Amino acid sequence: MKVYFIGAGPGDPELLTIKGKEILEQAEIVVYAGSLINIDILKYAINAEEKHNSASLNLEEIENIFKRAKESGKNVGRLHTGDPSIYGAINEQMLLLDKLNIEYEVIPGISSFQAAAAALCLELTVPEICQTITISRVKGKTPVPEKEDLKEIIKTRPTLFLYLSISKLAEIVETLKTSYSPETPVTIAYKVSWPDEEIIEGTLENILKKTTGKKITKTALILVGEALLKKNIPSKLYDKNFSHEYRS
Repeated sequence: MKVYFIGAGPGDPELLTIKGKEILEQAEIVVYAGSLINIDILKYAINAEEKHNSASLNLEEIENIFKRAKESGKNVGRLHTGDPSIYGAINEQMLLLDKLNIEYEVIPGISSFQAAAAALCLELTVPEICQTITISRVKGKTPVPEKEDLKEIIKTRPTLFLYLSISKLAEIVETLKTSYSPETPVTIAYKVSWPDEEIIEGTLENILKKTTGKKITKTALILVGEALLKKNIPSKLYDKNFSHEYRS
């Protein structure tokens, strides 16, 4: 048997990878992050004899599911939102599987930061504007290393994506103003790719006013940076006068 950590994507079931869908179709046991993924994705779990919502499970209970799967020789599809490698809490589960001597594999998925960029039709790495993307979160119940304090990581003014931080938007805006100008674009992408997706665009100066009264919860991303302006600065990749190794 084997446990497959599958990136379920940002919400739209059609954004599940082909490989993820094929493995989910074959899995006899499915464990899914029910508080975060679109449960419509479970329509692909056509051979699942058991389906467990991990939102109501602790780590020990998940371990017991893995143990029973090993005893019965059944494969497990472990569905995580977005891509499992980003805030997926898979490390602790893989350590459990190592202890249990159970083989596992990670199937990457489309992260919500990629889906947000697609929804906005954005290139995040604009020549001469920004070549760095920073993905982070601010401190909440889960601590953040001191060296990754928001005020420190924004000093180069990267294209910034903040996960799991929307509840502290006012505090974040004030911190961002220490490095970014007040005119810097800010976008709130709520439940991107879901049927009730909402995109709120503004600047550091007015984003708080634009979000006042909105019921936006933890499934929202905060995007910040000059790349959101879509300035007309062409890359060298297709410049007829520029020779490079990526185009012969």
